[in-house]
Amino acid sequence: MTELNISCTGEVFCTGCSSRDCASRDCVSRDCASRDCASRDCASRDCASRDCASRDDTCDRTNTNIKSKAVTIGNTVLPHGLLLAPMAGVTDAAFRAVCRAFGAEYTVTEMISAKALWYHDKKTTVLARIAEEEMPCAVQIFGSEPSVMAYAAKVLSDPDSTPCTRTPAAIDINMGCPMPKIVNNGDGSALMRNPVLAGQIIEAVLGATELPVTVKIRTGWSEQEKNGVEIAKIAAELGVSAITIHGRTRTQMYAPPVDFDSIASVCAAVKTVNCRIPVIGNGSIDSAAAARDMRQKTGCDGVMIARGAYGNPWIFREIAADMDGIPFCPPTPVERLGTALSHLERLLVQKGDYTGIQEGRKHLAWYTKGLPGSASLRAQIMQAQTPDEMRAVLIPFLNACEQTQAAKEQPLTQAFSEQDGDTQA
Repeated sequence: MTELNISCTGEVFCTGCSSRDCASRDCVSRDCASRDCASRDCASRDCASRDCASRDDTCDRTNTNIKSKAVTIGNTVLPHGLLLAPMAGVTDAAFRAVCRAFGAEYTVTEMISAKALWYHDKKTTVLARIAEEEMPCAVQIFGSEPSVMAYAAKVLSDPDSTPCTRTPAAIDINMGCPMPKIVNNGDGSALMRNPVLAGQIIEAVLGATELPVTVKIRTGWSEQEKNGVEIAKIAAELGVSAITIHGRTRTQMYAPPVDFDSIASVCAAVKTVNCRIPVIGNGSIDSAAAARDMRQKTGCDGVMIARGAYGNPWIFREIAADMDGIPFCPPTPVERLGTALSHLERLLVQKGDYTGIQEGRKHLAWYTKGLPGSASLRAQIMQAQTPDEMRAVLIPFLNACEQTQAAKEQPLTQAFSEQDGDTQA
């Protein structure tokens, strides 16, 4: 029977669990120096007219050797260039912390309304809170008024007044969200239809903060209005510290295959302006193979994982292992369920019982997808109303998985024991 310990941070782990790696829970890849990136690198900001001498062979994005290719955003160095995408309703503090523990090298908050900050909306300030274990973490803002966006950037950057609770790694400007309620107000990917306004917003935000400023865009509004290159060049010339490009247009949303050619064109265009600005590829990265394809087919510097991390925070370790040329051991059902329970407890601590259960259901369903008997388990997850009811659903399933795993491991352990006996004899 599994005995559960719950830490003060809401982490759940099994007593005596041999697979628990304390180092992995403390974000071993977190570099203290990378968390103090309070200043934007001037070299990356003022290089619109830098001559070709600065674009030497070290800036070659066509190199398909992706091993150990670090990405630098401001003063933050990402050893493998692995970023967690901002996703509304998903990448809250709990999810960001879990992904950091399993190899995400950089996280971004859910998108935050600049106008809501302008009006001092209390719910919005909660979205901006960042815990130490999530760092380096950027804050993403959206809006379509340069002065309001500048105000939001200034508030979020000010260590004396920021609702983030600590200085974020960067301010990210959302120019890629395709959802109707966002674009109908002229925000998100709607800004790609107005390059002049997009430039004014970027310039205003850059002028309001000393933090690195990054931008997330799409390939364009539609096939007929595919201007990702134009927007990326504007951003690069103004001096942003990184550009993330989602490989679809706004009208395509998330359905068709990623357009590698358009991402490659953006990479090449940014290189002509300033090769020190990293371009991050995004879209349908759900495995190490998909991440490798993104890099090799586009020449992008890093990758941003979104839906591929649903119930699978280990994807970051998988990609890093592939880049390093070392084996990756997928999580066992016991590890998946243990992490699901830990994630749930984080949500309960941070959001309370009711909201924690409501928002935790989708995460628990993602974690259990593909496990034997998980269809009936997910039905029970959706019906559980309280933390105790949810634990009563998950813990017996975890115990059953532990027994199954132990039964599979026993013959192998016995074989090794017999072999040792023969050797000693």
